[in-house]
Amino acid sequence: MNLVLQGLDDCKPRLERIAALAAPVRLTWLSERAVRCEDISYSSGLRQTIEVAAHAAQLDATYMMGRHRLDQFKLVAMDMDSTLITIECIDEIADMQGLKAQVSEITEAAMRGELDFAASLARRVALLEGLDAGALERVYEERLRLSLGAENMLAAVQAAGLKTLLVSGGFTFFTQRLKARLGLDYTHANELEIVDGKLTGRVIGTVVDAEEKKRTVERVCAQLGIRPEQAIVMGDGANDLKMMGIAGLSVAFRAKPVVREQASVALNFVGLDGILPLLS
Repeated sequence: MNLVLQGLDDCKPRLERIAALAAPVRLTWLSERAVRCEDISYSSGLRQTIEVAAHAAQLDATYMMGRHRLDQFKLVAMDMDSTLITIECIDEIADMQGLKAQVSEITEAAMRGELDFAASLARRVALLEGLDAGALERVYEERLRLSLGAENMLAAVQAAGLKTLLVSGGFTFFTQRLKARLGLDYTHANELEIVDGKLTGRVIGTVVDAEEKKRTVERVCAQLGIRPEQAIVMGDGANDLKMMGIAGLSVAFRAKPVVREQASVALNFVGLDGILPLLS
């Protein structure tokens, strides 16, 4: 059993302190901010102690059987809102209507798995009826930011030859722009209906919910001639769980508790490039 510890900023003393708890046979420094503890002592009680101590030290602790390499995978599939980017686009669009608090409450409940995603999306989009479509461009230009480590992660996986998929319960207006900006291979999202320059409060076509996200990952894997087990899938909300469940490596990024509990890896402090030390 191996344990990878990683953090941000000047974290080496904290890494050394938590690593000592695991009593590793070997320590391999992957960078100044990441260390692999190899052939560690293991028990459920010790694991809980280390995880609590690591969290208190603002370090991510990932247990892995053996070693995994980036070249074992062929696809990285990502959720968009609150995963690849820092915002929930629909909440920021709603802010243009003065309805952010109301829409955000529904979004949060849906991401926790407390509401049906498709029904919650319909409720939220309906509140946008009549909004000038120019609000979408304002959200993209003024509020959309990539998550920490996103560009480093994408550069590394693309250099290694992996394909990339952005599959989102958000909107094509944003996924299409991110595809062009970041050189992504595939995107799939909901399309907002716009008539005479105004949002109608409806989406066009099939809603990209949890099941559709899973089908999309399966479809892209089939197109690439690979197995879902050769995919890395990243997400943060309950609507990501089905696609994460078929992946070879599932990554919960700054995720809701229900997602952290079921993922292979949970990254709570480091950026999206935190997957790289795990695959080196």
